[in-house]
Amino acid sequence: MLRRLIFSFMISRLVNFTLISFFLAFSYANSSTLAQEIADPEFKAIIAHPAYSKSGPRVLFDEGHNNSHTTHGRYKPFADLITEDGYYIVTSRKTFTKESLATFKIVIVVNALGAEDVDDEGAANSAFTDSECEAVREWVKSGGALLLVAGPAPFGKSAESLAKQFGVEIVSNESKGSPAQDGEGPGTIVYSRESGFVVDHPITQGRNEGEKVSRVVAVPGQALKTAEAGGVFLRPGEPAAEKATAPGKDATTAAQAKGIAVKSGKGRVVVLGEPEMISAQLAGREKSPIGMNYPGVDNRQLALNIMHWLSGLLRER
Repeated sequence: MLRRLIFSFMISRLVNFTLISFFLAFSYANSSTLAQEIADPEFKAIIAHPAYSKSGPRVLFDEGHNNSHTTHGRYKPFADLITEDGYYIVTSRKTFTKESLATFKIVIVVNALGAEDVDDEGAANSAFTDSECEAVREWVKSGGALLLVAGPAPFGKSAESLAKQFGVEIVSNESKGSPAQDGEGPGTIVYSRESGFVVDHPITQGRNEGEKVSRVVAVPGQALKTAEAGGVFLRPGEPAAEKATAPGKDATTAAQAKGIAVKSGKGRVVVLGEPEMISAQLAGREKSPIGMNYPGVDNRQLALNIMHWLSGLLRER
């Protein structure tokens, strides 16, 4: 009898422990899910007057380099928007070669990674082989256009080798902005034309007054640099800090940037140091908007203008 009582007591304790462990594991997983950013399912990608009514440029959207942002995931709002604007998206898991790039006008790469997961060993390794970098470089020089988006490490490090092909340096630190740029949401940064953080460029000017970009919201991301005069269109640092620029050198080339546009041969390249600004996402328990769904900003127009510049609709004035 005593043995039965002891055995029953041990079984009940084991069951209780298992249930508690399961509950804790479930709670942890649920809280982690709540903390993640997700694509805003309510975002409306509606464009009254698409840039291309038919036969729009073919766009290769890369999903073959362990990308954290995909057309059916966190970059669905962006993919939906440019599709509405007339671009024809083809997702690809192929390596970059002369042949795989040949039929496309634009290639989009967002948060490529050197391993399958950010916590894996080698996550910060280059996501691209030397031959892939060479293939993309030559394709751009021949008239292709690249949109390369990379957030903070390990994503910035993984994209470094590809960015270098076009004279863009991905700096190994976060671009956090200044107190003057603090947004309303937690961790948000505001770039405005009035404060000098939105720089005059065809991408920020658009084709007309209605396409002008004056206010952009982002989150801390990767800092960028370029030696090309006039290449910076979004910058996180105080304009006053650029006064230390060497005589005769364009001020925007010495500053760290969040958005850079450069030309290479017949082609064009845009590099962004933060992916969320041209998507529409919800973050944290409060489901705070980030990017194109943030109220009172021009992120949506920025995304369209970037694509218009890459496809050649926006030209130098």
